[in-house]
Amino acid sequence: MASCPYHFSSFNIISTLKKPTLQPRTVITSSLSNFTSARCCMMTPSMAEVTSDFSYKKFIDFALQETTSYTDLSPSPLQEKYHCLVGMDGKAELQMLSFESPKIRLLRSLSIEGSDGLQVLDFAVFPRPEFDVPIFCANFFTTATMNIVVLDLNPLHDVISQQDYKDKYYKHLIPLGLKYAELLPWGGKITSESLKFFSPIVLWTKFSPDQHKHHALYSAFKDYLKSWLELMDQASEKADVPKIKCNLEAQHRYLTWRAEKDPGHQFLRRLVGERLAKEIIRSFLFNGVDDLGSKTFIDYFPEYKCDDGTVNRKRSMIGKSFDSRPWDATGEFIGNNSL
Repeated sequence: MASCPYHFSSFNIISTLKKPTLQPRTVITSSLSNFTSARCCMMTPSMAEVTSDFSYKKFIDFALQETTSYTDLSPSPLQEKYHCLVGMDGKAELQMLSFESPKIRLLRSLSIEGSDGLQVLDFAVFPRPEFDVPIFCANFFTTATMNIVVLDLNPLHDVISQQDYKDKYYKHLIPLGLKYAELLPWGGKITSESLKFFSPIVLWTKFSPDQHKHHALYSAFKDYLKSWLELMDQASEKADVPKIKCNLEAQHRYLTWRAEKDPGHQFLRRLVGERLAKEIIRSFLFNGVDDLGSKTFIDYFPEYKCDDGTVNRKRSMIGKSFDSRPWDATGEFIGNNSL
């Protein structure tokens, strides 16, 4: 594998609320071409064999090309700082991409390819707080024996208690969710803690490597992203300051939860070490957790506070776990309503 130095330049991130000066779409096309070329030249023959049948690269390619058909993307300031890293084992390669647009605060992707069939994709799109559009979220973890998948349009606001928000963004998408829930069945027990950040169309599944399942996952990724882009395209900018502040706090709450409790963090720490993992998590994957708001994890989730003031690290603290899909065919929640 050719060298891939981990480049952290001293860099002041611009305010995430500032709208970017747009660059022509040709900039993105060029960036995508460079990304593809770089991956090809840095991939060893063994890696190429592992990814020849299935690779998350095509997911990223599709996402960037499709998004540019809806909006002008420009590289995020994060791209200069976070782009490439080789794991401590000398085998796993991490590639990071980040962009922004007038309605998108951050579109970012972390892809990992390693030995023995290891592949990871963490892809998300965060709207600017002037828009209450859901957060697009795709978390895929693949080994030679197992695929673990979460794909969703994460609600910015509570879809259990706020019927108007659920109807606005999800009512017309229920058939889409049912279609792929059939192809990619519920993956087993999930805690109510995580569930409160999911929508009625969430795809949570596990499956052994299978060409048909991989095809279904790619199809679902494309359809879910297209649906999100249509929502974004139709969204009108809020001028009401209290509404914007409400959206901003909702996104900060989401980021605070993910930065603290996301189950993939332990894997990332093993891959690159505690210090770099923490920086990637807080500054790249969940960028905004340190500057979109001042509330702490305990402020949002006081039930996790230990007697000494620290955060309880347990995954399941409140509520129940769900072994089967807790929404019915109409998108109504049929689980424990006291989440």
